[in-house]
Amino acid sequence: MNKELLGILVIFGSTVLLALPLGRYLATIYRGDKSWTDFLAPLERLLFRAGGIDANRGMTWQQHLVALLTINLAWFIWAMFVFCTQGLLPLNPDGNPSMTPDQAFNTAISFLVNCNLQHYSGESGATYFSQLFAITFLQFVTAATGMAACVVVFNALKEGTTEKLGNFYNYFVKSITRVLLPISLAVALVLVFQGTPMNWAGKAPIVTVQGDSVSVSRGPAAAMIAIKELGTNGGGFFGANSAHPLENPTYLTNAVENFALVLIPLAMVFAFGYYLKRPKLSHMVFGVMTVGFLMLLAPTVYYEMHGNPAIAHMGAGQRLGAMEGKEVRFGAAASAYWGITNTVISCGSVNSMHDSHMPISGMAELLGMMTNAFYGGVGVGFLNFFVFVIIAVFISGLMVGRTPEFMGKKIEAREMKIAIIVALLHPLLILTGTALSAHLYAGNPTEYAGWLANPGYHGFSEMLYEFTSSAANNGSGFEGLGDNTPWWNISTGIVMILARYLPIVGPVAIAGLLARKKFIPESAGTLRVDTATFGVMVFFVIWIIAALAFFPALALGPLAEHFTLY
Repeated sequence: MNKELLGILVIFGSTVLLALPLGRYLATIYRGDKSWTDFLAPLERLLFRAGGIDANRGMTWQQHLVALLTINLAWFIWAMFVFCTQGLLPLNPDGNPSMTPDQAFNTAISFLVNCNLQHYSGESGATYFSQLFAITFLQFVTAATGMAACVVVFNALKEGTTEKLGNFYNYFVKSITRVLLPISLAVALVLVFQGTPMNWAGKAPIVTVQGDSVSVSRGPAAAMIAIKELGTNGGGFFGANSAHPLENPTYLTNAVENFALVLIPLAMVFAFGYYLKRPKLSHMVFGVMTVGFLMLLAPTVYYEMHGNPAIAHMGAGQRLGAMEGKEVRFGAAASAYWGITNTVISCGSVNSMHDSHMPISGMAELLGMMTNAFYGGVGVGFLNFFVFVIIAVFISGLMVGRTPEFMGKKIEAREMKIAIIVALLHPLLILTGTALSAHLYAGNPTEYAGWLANPGYHGFSEMLYEFTSSAANNGSGFEGLGDNTPWWNISTGIVMILARYLPIVGPVAIAGLLARKKFIPESAGTLRVDTATFGVMVFFVIWIIAALAFFPALALGPLAEHFTLY
């Protein structure tokens, strides 16, 4: 037990230690200062010339959003084409068919919005062409999109008044060439040397030690797995995701993959402080996020390491913990740690089956996605947190009778309206989708019997989890849900679109509005936002607005299931 706990402590500690210099490096390249990766500048200039882009031209917040949404539309059209025709395209040694239109829509949206919700299994539902030229491509560019949008907000919070917030394409390309590609290459090399396939061969027939004949899928897996973690995408090359022995072969690869998925979200927090030259502010943000993360992690590790009481009542020993749905090579503690990191980080890859986790663990994973502000995805995690900061500043200002100010800019009605809309959109999408699904199932359980293998409390949790994962751009699932149907493909697709773009548009719009305002120097009466006191305020705003909105739904699902076991 002590070794298992030490293992997850080492993984988290080493990630934080490496995120600090990476955060400084990110601030350096986004500011345009000299860095050791300047040798890539000629390649970047070539890309800009090929695209007819002036990377030095300043852009307003509206121009940033137009650029972001335009290229995302082009990527969606490309992905839809590939998924609908993949059975006819090359690099398909196993002869996998094309996707149906509703499944192609869901899959294209899913990878476009960095969610990676998968209503298919990679071995049979995708081809090597679609895995590389649609899925892996989107995993790079969507991660870079979130990072670029985050830097736009950084620019708006600098001292002074401006309408120009840098150049979206400059930040976007640098995020790929100088961050995502080199680190992904390093992670992929570790995976290859540990046994992950990186080839073009089709399924290999083998005979197991039990004498069974099976076909084992292979393919260019290592390249995709590296960016699926680093870009907080989460979509697996194989159906079992990172529980698959070829996608995550050893404890070392488990540690490296977990390290990769947390690294950039943490680094973006520290980059915020270095970029604005206010490191204490980033420390406050990191502190609030880490407290929330640890509050979710602690009960999950406890319950997973102490076994399932229903199995204990049968007289079975559970020395290793609650091991249903888990891999012995990782153990209960590392599986619990992965479950929480991948739900607070909005990555969504899994090294165990969340559907088999204990009810309180499932609730903690749901809360990680419901709050959606403790680290979060690359770039967008900070944007979500920024919304709660704006709300906390406004409330704090009202409490002391002063005009709310943040970073020398007044927070007024327009900014607050946008922040509240973005904050309440998340519970609205999740609870509306879950309520509609529960109504459909309760109205005709025979018609929709294929949806739920567990029609009780756990079945409700499965539906709640699906919409929570979709709205949080997470992509993991309680996989007892029969989700490859037109209803689930289309409904979650719509939720994913709204939950991706509105929480980007909102913070960028707030940032653009703030950047235009007159800068007010700090005085004795200025609210200090880099203190522990303000951090406590932000923490409770997150829990009151985000977490408590979901308490009735959680009471009907994981909490009710928990009290039937204990």
